[in-house]
Amino acid sequence: MKPAPFAYLAPRSVDEALAHLAEHGSDARPLAGGQSLVRLMNSRLATPSVLIDINRVDGLAAISRENGADGGSVRIGATARQRDCETAPEVRDGVPVFAEAARQVAHLPVRRRGTAVGSVAFADPSAELPAALLAADGEVVARSTRGERTIAADDFFTGPFTSALAPDELAVALRIPVTAERPGSAFVEESRRHGELPMCGVAAVVSLDADGAIAQARIALCGVHRRPIRARDAEAALQHEHPDDELLRAAGALAASAADPLGDCHGSAAFRRHLAAVLTRRALTTAISRAEERNA
Repeated sequence: MKPAPFAYLAPRSVDEALAHLAEHGSDARPLAGGQSLVRLMNSRLATPSVLIDINRVDGLAAISRENGADGGSVRIGATARQRDCETAPEVRDGVPVFAEAARQVAHLPVRRRGTAVGSVAFADPSAELPAALLAADGEVVARSTRGERTIAADDFFTGPFTSALAPDELAVALRIPVTAERPGSAFVEESRRHGELPMCGVAAVVSLDADGAIAQARIALCGVHRRPIRARDAEAALQHEHPDDELLRAAGALAASAADPLGDCHGSAAFRRHLAAVLTRRALTTAISRAEERNA
């Protein structure tokens, strides 16, 4: 199929893009990588009357490190490609869980065009990068003609393919904190075929005390709920505990209990819940091992 007719706008500045969004509201959609939006337009599951291509806007492709007393943060611009998030040292060294998740998105040609911010804004509950942003305690920077605001990842995702962005807002960047504790992290997933969206994915970030106990753990899952979720009961169970097989198995069970998956042709709800438990244990095991190596 071909997309429904639409007007095409190519602003040269953020302010110009925001003016277009303010004028056209919910009839308009920003275009960055287009790996999800164009597919939906071609099948007429999305029919925007105005397409606002932001690829010519200067400055939106940057990935930078913002310094701060608490470790600072990594800022990923709206047109930075997913491939850039795999390879940029700011992401790879500062928030490795996000880089690892980016490596598992689809196939290399897709990652060379798809954008990290676009994936997050699309809010697919099965996608890797929203879950990685959630586990990394990141936030979305949104702008409109009314001003700028930051939205915590846990508040950003409101349901399947829906977010807290207003129709006249543009997600201009992701901001992800870089902590001084040198945590270990991991992103693991299971899919039917390489490059497909995962039936379940788990992002884990773990910090250890000097005596090897878990000081903090953050666990986020995709593919097992109507939105990416934090497994907060599992996180709480790990706090101040020394990791062993029994503890990690219990954390996996708690993560699975937080899941509310829908079954489909790729896997039943029961199987996805089973994957949540298994992959949580696997992600935690790897994250803890990496934390031990980083703090050795």
